[in-house]
Amino acid sequence: MNENPAAIPSSLKFGTSGLRGLVVELNGVPAFAYTRAFAEMLKEDGSTSASRNMVLVGRDLRESSPGIARLCCAALHESGLIPVDCGALPTPALAYHGMRFGLPAVMVTGSHIPEDRNGLKFYRAQGEIDKKDEAGILAWHGKLGIDSVPVAANGVRADAPDIDLADAYKARYRDFFGRGALTGLTVGVYQHSSVARDVIVEMLEALGARAVPLGRATSFIPVDTEALREEDEVLARQWAAEQRLDAIVSTDGDADRPLVSDASGAFLRGDLVGAITAKSLGADAIVTPVTSNSALEASGAFRTVLRTRVGSPYVIEGMAEAAKSGAQAVLGFEANGGVLLGSDILQQERQLAALPTRDAMLPILCALREIVAQGKPLADIGAAFAFKAAASNRLQNVATDRSAAFVARLQQDEAFRSDLMAPLGGAAAINSRDGLRITAENGEIVHFRPSGNAPELRVYVEATTQERADELLTWGLTLAQKQVG
Repeated sequence: MNENPAAIPSSLKFGTSGLRGLVVELNGVPAFAYTRAFAEMLKEDGSTSASRNMVLVGRDLRESSPGIARLCCAALHESGLIPVDCGALPTPALAYHGMRFGLPAVMVTGSHIPEDRNGLKFYRAQGEIDKKDEAGILAWHGKLGIDSVPVAANGVRADAPDIDLADAYKARYRDFFGRGALTGLTVGVYQHSSVARDVIVEMLEALGARAVPLGRATSFIPVDTEALREEDEVLARQWAAEQRLDAIVSTDGDADRPLVSDASGAFLRGDLVGAITAKSLGADAIVTPVTSNSALEASGAFRTVLRTRVGSPYVIEGMAEAAKSGAQAVLGFEANGGVLLGSDILQQERQLAALPTRDAMLPILCALREIVAQGKPLADIGAAFAFKAAASNRLQNVATDRSAAFVARLQQDEAFRSDLMAPLGGAAAINSRDGLRITAENGEIVHFRPSGNAPELRVYVEATTQERADELLTWGLTLAQKQVG
């Protein structure tokens, strides 16, 4: 061990959800060291006593994930804890089991980011770690100063879980929605490399729908529900034209973000899927980041709309705040569509227990249930919320410091901001809760935000028509590209 541990590698950092970075910088000592740090933090505050010292370890389908998961298990073993190797399964299924039985967990996943990157998501027995816990892990990482993986780590064997975690996760929703809830629907399932690709098919069929598997991949595909690849959109329209489908559904790599299209193959924005879910469950308070559509407040569908920074830890904090303020049914969601259930929900004498971690299955099932309940196409159900036309994408391979410098100047230099926003009539208002969200004099919105997970600059826009939103997004991306190089 080093007395003065090395600094965190340049690409490794805690972002909006977990520790992420390049595989070459995570796989090896860093994965082992950060998991050891997590274990020591748990031991320090007594979090493992109720769990019989067991910690769950799951992973997605990336090529690098099995090796990193083995390092995590070895680190837990060395710390005196018992690693339980849960294999490949959805992140929310791992978290659900942990919260049900009071077990901490580590999920090896890079979520939606490219395969040359990966990450670790840490969970206490109560759910996702928060920003305070992230600081605790970093502190222990520094104290331990680990600079090598013990040779004995190669021989560590982890326990197997005592139940089928994916089956328990499916039972959660099968019991709440009821076996015939989706009868009559034909739903395409874009499988690609989602770790939930078989779970979704089995879940839909258990609820009475006819599931049509589509696009199963043999290598990892980085499906980003906030910035879809053009080829994914083309595939969805093609499948919709070839078959009579009520919807097409999918998830990102670790199945905590949903992807839902209407019958034409047009994908619904994640925040709209979140709104449909909240209405379907009767939520009286929703918690969502500033990037979600500004029409949520105007819709009048929810008593309380609480805005946060981007990232599930902030949404979780917001849900706790909403509950303290008296909300009875609290639901959080992000613009990427991931839904966090902050309260128990009771409908038709069936109870759905709170699951305050990002989940793709719940919004998928709620959106499909609304097709049956309302007897309307999903496109019409979504249109009723009167969302403003919106679009988003990102500039990739942009150093975080360059993105941050651009956003900081845009916020602080009024003359610079006025000059850049002149084509939109200037800036009428700004919101710096996360990045910089600019409301132009013409009522349009342009939001620049450095990504918390990757070297990317995200751009979000809102306008009166989709055609104009697409034009505005192109303009915003071009403007940003000139500034960050």
